[in-house]
Amino acid sequence: MPHQTSEITGLVKRAAHNAGFELAGIAPVQDFDELDHFQEWVAAGRAAEMHYMEARNESGCLKRASLRSTLPWVRSVIVCAMNYNTQEPYSIQVNDPERGWISRYAWGHEDYHAVVMKQLRLVEGNLIEALPASQAATLQTRCYVDTGPIVERVYAKYAGIGWIGKNTCILNQKLGSWIFLGVILSSLELQPDFPAPDRCGTCTRCIDACPTDALVAPYQLDSTRCISYLTIEKRDAIAEDMREGMGRHVFGCDICQDVCPWNRKAPVTTATEFQAREELVNPALEWLAEMSAEEFREDFRGSAVQRAKRSGLRRNAVIAMGNSGDRRFGALLEKLKADEDEVVAESAGWAAKRLSQTNSGAMVSSTGSSETPPLAQS
Repeated sequence: MPHQTSEITGLVKRAAHNAGFELAGIAPVQDFDELDHFQEWVAAGRAAEMHYMEARNESGCLKRASLRSTLPWVRSVIVCAMNYNTQEPYSIQVNDPERGWISRYAWGHEDYHAVVMKQLRLVEGNLIEALPASQAATLQTRCYVDTGPIVERVYAKYAGIGWIGKNTCILNQKLGSWIFLGVILSSLELQPDFPAPDRCGTCTRCIDACPTDALVAPYQLDSTRCISYLTIEKRDAIAEDMREGMGRHVFGCDICQDVCPWNRKAPVTTATEFQAREELVNPALEWLAEMSAEEFREDFRGSAVQRAKRSGLRRNAVIAMGNSGDRRFGALLEKLKADEDEVVAESAGWAAKRLSQTNSGAMVSSTGSSETPPLAQS
């Protein structure tokens, strides 16, 4: 059996690479210390409105905090990682007041959930085919991409994919952090890998760069302050004290990854699905703010941007206008103060007021020049 386990484990990893994953590893099923931290994180209210994080099993335990109790048949977790980095500039390298920022992972022609899931299914199929008929008949598997009762990054660490960085992202020594994770839960006992060592050292660039102080300490993220949460998951109005720190972000945030030294030499993906749609890299704020329901459906069909919904995307674009310092947005904001979407209208009122109070020496002028460093404007 040990020999067979080793063979099947090797086959799974080869199948993952053949399916297009750059990395693949096996994690055991244990109640890791990091999962205790997850429970503390939820208890502290740092999941904000992401109530799916608080889902509990029949015994009352957080589903994501203990795979053993949630799905007791699982013996191994196969973790696969796919590179999505492109050659486009980082958010800290651009500073156009008329344009916003959509997170790098959402630039592609297809939603990464669908792309990664399709490849996971190939790996799952190879595993089933490799087993004797008697074993295949009793095998249980489930594939997940961000949707399962599991904290993927914890299992990615113990599968040897990478370490959990101080920005809470998975970091790989060769690929950096621009990677999507997919997992296959298996009832088969596979040969586990060794956990990846932490290589963040004394670096705190991600923490220092966060404009909303969402990284409250190394390895600790407060979602209620995170730009990615605010622009994607947060519904209705965003608290006023959070808006200025959002800068011109309209969907997600890459700052803590952009400044990470491990991403300096991150390789570019060869996956065509993740190549950037030109209109999504630094998108025009006016286009987003005035987007009709039909345009939103058509332009973002199959895109991860749909997660924010049209109302959220327009709200974010309006706030970005207020932060841009570009007074040319003034007339549009006055118009949007009467928008039928109450959240957009309220945000437009705030943005118009912020523009009118802008100190021309501290913000971007109407000509587009800036007297502040790009990072402060991102």
